Amino acid sequence: MKTIFKKTAFLLLLVLAASCGDKTKKAATEAATEAAAATLEIEKPQLTFGFIKLTDMAPLAIAKEKGFFEEEGLFVSVEAQSNWKNILDRVIDGQLDGSHMLAGQPIAAGAGFGRQAELVTPFSMDLNGNGITVSNDVWSKMKPNVPKGADGKPVHPIKADALKPVITEYKNSGKAFKMGMVFPVSTHNYEIRYWLAAAGIHPGMYTKDNVQGQIDAEVLLSVTPPPQMPATLEAGTIYGYCVGEPWNQQAVFKGIGVPVTTNYDIWKNNPEKVFVMTKKFVEENPNTAIAVTKALIRAGKWLDEPANRPEAVKILSMSQYVGADEAVLANSMTGTFEFEKGDKREMPDFNVFYKYNATYPFYSDGTWFLTQMRRWGQIPDAKPVEWYANTIKDIYRPDIWEKAAKILVTEGHIPAADIPDTDGYKPATTDFIDGTKYDAKDPIGYINSFSIGNKD
Repeated sequence: MKTIFKKTAFLLLLVLAASCGDKTKKAATEAATEAAAATLEIEKPQLTFGFIKLTDMAPLAIAKEKGFFEEEGLFVSVEAQSNWKNILDRVIDGQLDGSHMLAGQPIAAGAGFGRQAELVTPFSMDLNGNGITVSNDVWSKMKPNVPKGADGKPVHPIKADALKPVITEYKNSGKAFKMGMVFPVSTHNYEIRYWLAAAGIHPGMYTKDNVQGQIDAEVLLSVTPPPQMPATLEAGTIYGYCVGEPWNQQAVFKGIGVPVTTNYDIWKNNPEKVFVMTKKFVEENPNTAIAVTKALIRAGKWLDEPANRPEAVKILSMSQYVGADEAVLANSMTGTFEFEKGDKREMPDFNVFYKYNATYPFYSDGTWFLTQMRRWGQIPDAKPVEWYANTIKDIYRPDIWEKAAKILVTEGHIPAADIPDTDGYKPATTDFIDGTKYDAKDPIGYINSFSIGNKD
């Protein structure tokens, strides 16, 4: 009854706003906006969310620090976690109400790889944001293979073709070529695999019985938690890695490695992290899920205002969030990215949190991860085409996003034009480093288009 009364009051206020003079209209519209926010009866106001210390956790930090959670009637604790497995386990077990998560984690949990659970994604946290860094020694050997521009600097994007002879040199000297990525179902694993395979370098296969992903590998990929990447590289345990920021820029800052490409160059405006809750939580707390999504959409919009990025850097540098030096964070967060020390380039879309419908959980984004899991053997058996669509529609939940966004439009927080007119699928694209066409509605054709990997 309380909710019905609030909705009725909201409608009356809108009518009043439409029939009054300018000053009264403004006051009535503001009152209507407040009433709209109040129409959601929050089932669980006290919430605990997890994250890993990476720049792309920013929407969570901003939603908290700028008061967007509180305005939705939510009282949120945001807690750093030790690694991605810990995050997954704590969300599934109910110790966390939701979390910043690798896009592949909820998908793998629903598709048969690793720990199984019913998880949902109502919000995509960002686009781009990763890089591939190599040690100084590897870069010194790669650099002669990279074309130079008129300014004498390397021409980007740098393809893995430049790395191929280096891998052979290491192999001939008795060293297996080792690189790090952050988790078996991370974007980073699939991006570094894509980059290597596009140059004809085999990154290894998974099977039902061998989950190391190193069968037939010319490059041995292994898991290293993001904050430990620079130290592991410096120790010589790995010769390169794929990770999110600020851990590529940290290698530049410390003088121990050189980023050679970004995931923007591997797949332009690719999806990165997602926000995840259990299906059970969303079913028991539907209004809370919408309110959380509202706050995160607002945080994404705030982050993509260029004038707000310096403040965002200060917030992220706080020890309870990413805790990295402001100068390191600013290298990528303020529209630039540094490759070799001193080679800082304009890269305005390195971190995208709202533009290009970045917050919308597109089925086509999720389907890409399923194709990579099948390509590399994490999904060991061939699946029919309808399996891909059915599987992702249980996990990616644009319906929750759309409910949240429509309320934000009513409240005047976002324009109606920011809600995409879509069936959940982006158009087919060739925006990849090798120009291969990806059509999410033809996942099997896409898998079969590659020379390296499984064929169905």
